[in-house]
Amino acid sequence: MGTASRMLLMAAMAILFCGQYPAKADMYTYVDSKGTRYYTNVPATSSIPCSLYHRDEPAISKPSSQNWPEVRVGGRRDFSKSSAVYDQHIKQSGYRYNVDPQLIKAIIKAESDFDCYARSQKGAQGLMQLMPGTARDLNVSNSFDPRANIDGGTRYFRTMLDTFNGNIPLSLAAYNAGPNLVKRTNQMPQIPETVEYVQRVLQHYKDYKGVGQPLSVTSAIRVSDLVTVR
Repeated sequence: MGTASRMLLMAAMAILFCGQYPAKADMYTYVDSKGTRYYTNVPATSSIPCSLYHRDEPAISKPSSQNWPEVRVGGRRDFSKSSAVYDQHIKQSGYRYNVDPQLIKAIIKAESDFDCYARSQKGAQGLMQLMPGTARDLNVSNSFDPRANIDGGTRYFRTMLDTFNGNIPLSLAAYNAGPNLVKRTNQMPQIPETVEYVQRVLQHYKDYKGVGQPLSVTSAIRVSDLVTVR
């Protein structure tokens, strides 16, 4: 019997002895009495002692995106919405653009609750909820990459601070509703969603900073009043 015929016979025997099993992509290997190695997708039996060669792990369902980031804590993907996993990126961006890391953290808390996979109904993406057009302008190729998103979002917020002379409430309003709307009146837009957003960020910021008295959306809070980059 030729080699090809013997291989076909052994494959048929493996299927016969190993029985009927659901189709799957796990691969097993075994060596016959003459030392020839074979590979099969059926598990081992006592008749033919197969050993596992490769296990096909089930795919993890994730949103369709190229180069999707893996945020891991202790070897597992993190869905705890904890800020700790992002602290290093937040501090680096804060130092780079002279924005208080606690303020960046407050924005992220209000925008995405530290979910780097967050996507709004309007299409904003990632931790700091960058719109696709804004992300392109900031050269952020993947808004779901935590480091890139935090860097781009902080850089964008820095431009808001510069535009509104360091006035934090107005800069937050511009970050939420767009700078042109705030520029026209140079005051807080009377948009309930924006007002509530600014209040929420300021509350988070107060909590992170440990500020004793509440921060008002109408007061001209400036970077020099609260921001300390250490």
